[in-house]
Amino acid sequence: MIKNTDIQQITDKHLDEIKNAVNRVVESGWYLLGEENRKFEENYASYIGTKYCIGVANGLDALYLILKAYIEMGKLHEGDEIIVPANTYIATILAISQNNLTPVLVEPDIQTYQIDPSKIEEHINPKTKGVMIVHLYGQCAYTDKIEAICKEYNLLLMEDNAQAHGCEFKGRKTGSLGHAAGHSFYPTKNMGALGDAGAVTTNDKELANLIRTLANYGSSKKYVFDYIGRNSRLDEIHAAVLNIKLKYIDQDNEHRKQVARYYIDNIKNPDISLPTVDDWSSHVFHIFPIRTSKRDSLQSYLERNGVQAMIHYPIPPHKQLCYKEWKEHSYPITEKIHNEELSLPMSPVLTASEYSKVVELINNYR
Repeated sequence: MIKNTDIQQITDKHLDEIKNAVNRVVESGWYLLGEENRKFEENYASYIGTKYCIGVANGLDALYLILKAYIEMGKLHEGDEIIVPANTYIATILAISQNNLTPVLVEPDIQTYQIDPSKIEEHINPKTKGVMIVHLYGQCAYTDKIEAICKEYNLLLMEDNAQAHGCEFKGRKTGSLGHAAGHSFYPTKNMGALGDAGAVTTNDKELANLIRTLANYGSSKKYVFDYIGRNSRLDEIHAAVLNIKLKYIDQDNEHRKQVARYYIDNIKNPDISLPTVDDWSSHVFHIFPIRTSKRDSLQSYLERNGVQAMIHYPIPPHKQLCYKEWKEHSYPITEKIHNEELSLPMSPVLTASEYSKVVELINNYR
């Protein structure tokens, strides 16, 4: 079986370094908020191009803590509206709702799958206080137009960078483009830990310090609690592993682009819509999404022939039970994407024989 993402092979690629790093942490006897975490935060901030990085427990917490910190700073208030793409993964929207803020869903561009900048302004009103863009599937969602809109209306610009480690916009890394960004290091991400892990990056010192405090039970001094915080800290083992993965992220992303170029150049089936890539530095192909009205049939066909293709994501947020108040809302572009999207195998360990087999199967599918 050609896996969609072979986590074990990705781990095996750096297994000796990972084992040494884990052993180093175990032998140190220090498992939280130690030297490994400090080094990772410093290294990742430098890589992204921000002054500050705060390691947290996962990507959802990263987004939640950004918004919670802005509430504590008085820049957001309960009921304020945050614009967000309608076709994102649910975590982006959960972070907004969990802070008693109001998500405002905006349709994506059918070509890029990113939030459509031309549709943002029509959703802005006096309650709008921020825009949370999502670099979905590994493609940069940031545009000059979005930046201009946020400046004109004095909106916070936040990035969900869970799927786009190493992606760039005009030489700047995603995660450094807005006021703050949340990152996920879930094992299947372009830069994955050995479990759940995340981070926040920002150039705002006050925000960074407050997020660090909120993530530590609301405490900046032992047994003194200034805020109602939560326990969301990046442990030392994950930090040590991520320091290894960070050394190889650009190399791994180049391999992903090589696979993507092969798919784009060689898939000739007229029933398949391929991703649109105008700038190859602006896409790191966390997944390779295709669209077809025959999605379920194609997925079954590939499975029968030894290829694991996955759906990202089968049910859009506004159709989920947890947001049943939106069930009558209509987002036709989002629904089209969710009904037709299929993710082909994509990873830094995918071999030429594997991705050429995927192409051959798709071209032979009728």
